[in-house]
Amino acid sequence: MARGNSPTVRRRRLASELRRLREAARLTIDEVGEKLECSASKISRIETGHVGVTPRDVRDMLELYALPEDQREVLVQLAREARKKGWWHAYNEVFTGAFVGLESDASSLRAYQALLVPGLLQTEDYTRAVIKAIAPDHSDEIVERRVTARQSRQKLLTDPQPPEYWVIMDEAVLNRTVGGKEVMRGQLLRLLETAEMPHVTLQVLPFDAGAHAGMEGPFMILGFPEQADPDVVYVENTTAGSYLEEPSDVHRYTLMFDHLRATALKPADTLLMVKQAAERLT
Repeated sequence: MARGNSPTVRRRRLASELRRLREAARLTIDEVGEKLECSASKISRIETGHVGVTPRDVRDMLELYALPEDQREVLVQLAREARKKGWWHAYNEVFTGAFVGLESDASSLRAYQALLVPGLLQTEDYTRAVIKAIAPDHSDEIVERRVTARQSRQKLLTDPQPPEYWVIMDEAVLNRTVGGKEVMRGQLLRLLETAEMPHVTLQVLPFDAGAHAGMEGPFMILGFPEQADPDVVYVENTTAGSYLEEPSDVHRYTLMFDHLRATALKPADTLLMVKQAAERLT
């Protein structure tokens, strides 16, 4: 599927518009559920983008909201597009949630990572070592399936229209030898190679920076080309991840990233540090 047509982003946009139209019609979620003879929880899940919605359901909702007939077809078509499957559906057991769908349509990605090389920049061997360490009970088949899925996800950076990707990593990422010296050296060389791409910027936050704005944990800010699709923050945790879409939350993390960017080494100094780390493993 071509970038710019992610069904995940379409569903998010549709959900936002349906919520706006309901509020404009001065109806509560309970009232909509009662009038359409469905549960209020279904309407709530539709409006938060947690479930898909059929074109028929969209027509019924728009009729209830008294949207003019000539304006309904645009949203009904959006519902059709939101029901299509992206490439990542082939890896449903690996990619849970909406993250990869949002990432695939983003025009900018700003990421902070404290412990690991970000997934988009990992080599196969590094990914394999990380997965085996995090989930030692996984079979070799499951591990390889996850490695393949991550490699497919990385095609985003070589797309004809790739997103602007700005990564800040803690210095600890460079000094933790994952998978042994050979694997780690290969990973560091990959970082140097990827940083040469015009749309990729890499910075390292040095130990001597002391306490910093990102000490709560890793996160990514996803920006989108359409004004109808506001930025979203993805915050990682050990079991899943959470999405922050409130403007105040997005603003807070944007300021946090700006502070990290100002504190981190300049890109040129970062590449020197990465190169030196690779040489130590020779």
